[in-house]
Amino acid sequence: MSQATLNQNLIAATAGELTVYNFTGDTREYLAPSVEYLAVGVGIPANSAVDAPSAAKTGFAVCRKTDNSGWEYVVDHRGETVYNLQSGEASQMKTLGDYPTDITPSAPATRFDKWDGSKWVTDSAAQQASLVTSAEQSKTQRLKEAKESISVWQTELQLGIISDDDKASLVKWLEYIKVVQAVDTTSAPDIRWPEQPQ
Repeated sequence: MSQATLNQNLIAATAGELTVYNFTGDTREYLAPSVEYLAVGVGIPANSAVDAPSAAKTGFAVCRKTDNSGWEYVVDHRGETVYNLQSGEASQMKTLGDYPTDITPSAPATRFDKWDGSKWVTDSAAQQASLVTSAEQSKTQRLKEAKESISVWQTELQLGIISDDDKASLVKWLEYIKVVQAVDTTSAPDIRWPEQPQ
């Protein structure tokens, strides 16, 4: 098959086959070459060019320039995990180009990190408040479990039918409750919780 020749408007002056280089319509990213048959008076397919694209380059996509004058490298972060500067929430880059101004590829170290304009900084006050809240919840749960454990013994004690062994256990649990109540949750996470009686 003969080779097609094109005029200055990329219209076939003579019929034949021609290798064209196809790119996407939206991002103009290079896809692949194809061999097309062009009849006289027919132009090359849409979203294609006759000049070969630049060689592949790590971290970049090869794209057709918007004015169709050639190929260019466009930064390609697609598939990378990035983090929202306001929420710290992770997501995947899905578009070509540089990072948007509201995201960073740097991961926050904790859920209490805030972006200071150039790096993540941990909000120590918020982190400590969360640790104290968690310690308060643990203290409440420990006291609830202890009070549930001694409720029958307290009733038996009031009725005067408690055994000596159960009375000794009740005393141990009451001592445990007293120690738990005295725990200073503001020292979280440096808390040594007492062991429950056996």
